[in-house]
Amino acid sequence: MTYRFSLRRSLLRAVLALGTLSLLAACGKDKPEFMGSDITGTRLGQQMSLVDTAGQPRTLADYQGKVMVVFFGFTQCPDVCPTALAEMAQVMQQLGDDADRVQVALVTVDPERDTPQVLREYVTAFDPRFEGLTGTPEQVKQAAQSFKVYYAKSPRPDGDYSMDHTAAIYLLDAKGESRVLVNNTAGVDVLVHDVRTLLELG
Repeated sequence: MTYRFSLRRSLLRAVLALGTLSLLAACGKDKPEFMGSDITGTRLGQQMSLVDTAGQPRTLADYQGKVMVVFFGFTQCPDVCPTALAEMAQVMQQLGDDADRVQVALVTVDPERDTPQVLREYVTAFDPRFEGLTGTPEQVKQAAQSFKVYYAKSPRPDGDYSMDHTAAIYLLDAKGESRVLVNNTAGVDVLVHDVRTLLELG
């Protein structure tokens, strides 16, 4: 009797253990694997309120339904910004038809010089589907803080100025939730992989 009870208990433990392993395996499959840093749950960008290149007010809610790629920079940036936008243009090409479900947006950190018209001419030179976002200095500050982005004027000897800024790339899912933070040096393949992963999530 004791032996049967012990055997039954052992079998029950084995079944429970297998069930737990199966559950964990299932959970693991549901969790997306990004090449960039997973920032799911941070809700970055939710306080963004800017204007687009047509002068229309924009928040993240306006882009729901699309995976959004957000980069902070400015049109007179000598290297990092044009390089990032050129890579994003390559990403859009590699995505093919899926690119229609992606919105790339450059948020300026230099609203004094980057008017909607200036931004439109700049971003569409890389890809006509790209969007530029600007606003008042206070709106830009709020957007940057919402994404935890640093930026500051950097005076030059000639009396003009440049801009120091965070150069990371933010990926948001179709629901407008921040999901991935990609280093600006990560490259096209990483961006394509993570954007595709978000597109598959829907």
